[in-house]
Amino acid sequence: MTRRFPAIMSLLVLLGACGTGEAAELTTVRLGYFPNVTHAPALVGVEEGILSEALGEDVELQAQAFNAGPDVIEAIFNGALDASYIGPNPAINAFARSNGEAIRIVAGTTSGGAALVVRDDITSPDQLAGTTLATPQLGNTQDVALRAWLLEQGYETDLEGGGDLSVAPQANAQALEAFIAGDLDGAWVPEPWSTRMIEEGGGHVLVDEADLWPDGEFVTTHLIVATEFLEDHPDVVKRLLEGHVEAVAFTNEDPEAAQQVVSAAIEELTGSELAPEILAAAWGNLAFTVDPIASSLATSAEHAVELGLLDSAELDGIYDLMLLNEVLEAAGMPPIPVP
Repeated sequence: MTRRFPAIMSLLVLLGACGTGEAAELTTVRLGYFPNVTHAPALVGVEEGILSEALGEDVELQAQAFNAGPDVIEAIFNGALDASYIGPNPAINAFARSNGEAIRIVAGTTSGGAALVVRDDITSPDQLAGTTLATPQLGNTQDVALRAWLLEQGYETDLEGGGDLSVAPQANAQALEAFIAGDLDGAWVPEPWSTRMIEEGGGHVLVDEADLWPDGEFVTTHLIVATEFLEDHPDVVKRLLEGHVEAVAFTNEDPEAAQQVVSAAIEELTGSELAPEILAAAWGNLAFTVDPIASSLATSAEHAVELGLLDSAELDGIYDLMLLNEVLEAAGMPPIPVP
């Protein structure tokens, strides 16, 4: 596919060439990402070779797909990943579990694109008692969002699937199949799965998560880096961010091409084909941005504390946007305010 951003890439290659040379000793950058439309810049960056090119010939990119955030965090804790695209709540959990040591958020990726889709005869929150609802994984971003919203509606749930209704975490593709088969009453899921449940499963949106946030803006995906990797290889992380900025630009400036890339990647990674009209509909619910929308993160942390999934909502130090702002300044783009 023809690249659309020669000016940006010329600048990024020049910046990479001006590095300290430390990358010559590094063989790999192990990067996690998800086969979701909410990870579109990641899919574009990997599949189009944007991230690999930005990293340079002396660094190998090893990209690995995951279903949900908690598995990514375990991989980072185990030393199996250096960086990942991920939702807010798993990043918060990693920061809290490690006493603020394990990870740093270095850029935003996506805002929006999550909803509670239910079967057609459920038209009110009052009808959810006794139902079974899915989320991608216990403790992931949509899982916390669903449980927090249910609590506001007066429903009690527990982490074992009991309570006034059952929350049953499962892989997104599995949830779609179960919803179509009538074995699930609904699911709080990211795009494209929410749109697929509508179009393929005959469901409808009971709650659009954007309606729960000021101006409809909330972080769905951002880019995190293991703190030790960031401290040991800032030049490499800067190159990764250069590629990330270009991938977000590609996604925004050429949505038709980006959708083709994302569709092919999701089919390859999940074995499930995404119809072009479904992808286009899902795309309209998303905004791709390098701004991590830090204002929404504190609220997500507070929700996790209320649900017993987190002991503290203290997030001081979770952001490190210095390298991102260096990249943005060099590209003539406005910096992101440091939280």
